[in-house]
Amino acid sequence: MNVRLVAANVIVRVLEGKSLTGALDEAWLKVPDVKERAFIQALCYGSIRYYFRLDFILSKLVNKPVKDKQVKALLILGLFQLQYMRVKEHAAVSETVAVMKKKQWAKSLLNAILRRYLREQEELEALADKHVAYAHPDWMIKLIKSNWGADAKAMLFANNELPPMVLRVNNRFCSAADYIDLLAANNISATLMASSEQAILLGEPVVVAKLPKFSEGWVSVQDSAAQLAAKLLNAQAGDRVLDVCAAPGGKTAHILEMQPNVASLLAVDIDANRLERVKENLTRLHLEADVLAADGAETDSWWDGEQFDRILLDAPCSALGVIRRHPDIKLLRREDDIAQLQVLQKQILQANWALLKPGGTLLYATCSVLKQENELQIESFLANNEDAVEVVIDADWGIKRPFGRQILTGDQFMDGFYYACLQKQS
Repeated sequence: MNVRLVAANVIVRVLEGKSLTGALDEAWLKVPDVKERAFIQALCYGSIRYYFRLDFILSKLVNKPVKDKQVKALLILGLFQLQYMRVKEHAAVSETVAVMKKKQWAKSLLNAILRRYLREQEELEALADKHVAYAHPDWMIKLIKSNWGADAKAMLFANNELPPMVLRVNNRFCSAADYIDLLAANNISATLMASSEQAILLGEPVVVAKLPKFSEGWVSVQDSAAQLAAKLLNAQAGDRVLDVCAAPGGKTAHILEMQPNVASLLAVDIDANRLERVKENLTRLHLEADVLAADGAETDSWWDGEQFDRILLDAPCSALGVIRRHPDIKLLRREDDIAQLQVLQKQILQANWALLKPGGTLLYATCSVLKQENELQIESFLANNEDAVEVVIDADWGIKRPFGRQILTGDQFMDGFYYACLQKQS
């Protein structure tokens, strides 16, 4: 088994429409070694992160498009290694070429193209800087620029950075400050984050197995922007809580960590497979919730008729705020998805509003940076529901918008997120 061939096959799967996470999960069935997995993951994430730039450079190195998907994926991998990884040039070329044992015709092609890149690297990179500096699809660049103007450039570049690794400390076991001491005792550098009392920023990512007391539930991995949800929802003892579109369960668990005395918490998600992650997280953290595989927009099929005090709606969205964590979004998301997602968000929001008690709170959240999915969605909802009022979020994070509050990707090390808090009048 060749790690570069495994990585190339993963990239082919993504280009065919499979999520990067799903493609890697398939690959891990054949790759038990931890170090090999780490190298494959670095190759795949990096190559996909810069795919549009690398593909542009490849187009300047060939006379006609490379039709063989596997060979093209290897060329993308080779170019990524030569430009972005600390792999010696001769090793990057020779090892990538050597992969093609069953396609001898491709060896000379791979060798010629990668060596030509090395000869013309400076010129090609300058050309890429001029035409594809952002390494995003054109429609996505235009959309983000139309939303955020002068801020768009920083956001697009932030999408190409390696994401920080942020922890959420379970205060039922210890404080964030105490956990930093525990990390230091294990030679792991970390700092407290201002955005959340439970948030810790690691100096560099580590495998979770190295995190002290991870298996015992002392800590979870969760971006600090996502950690804001539980505090904003502010569940109280005795509350009946609903978490819609809950998988993989980070926010579900955080709600229960902050308020273990809720009357009940129902976590609903349409994807039964992803709900298994919710169950696993709850088990590790010694928490209990009801978990249900159901369509959040079709509440008549699963709601028991008793209204909720608090509802967290983590609405399905374009996820353009978390591209740095999921670079395959650049390849998998389509421009016409946005309008379809807006319709779905409206349906789910309206359906679940009926499930909220008068005086209750619904927190609308997305990991999007698009106004169409966020503030404009809330503006429309408020205009069409007289019993809904916005509770203004007063905070020192994000940007106050006409409706809700927006975090732009990279702001205070956070992912791009949006929150709006709504209260139901009698």
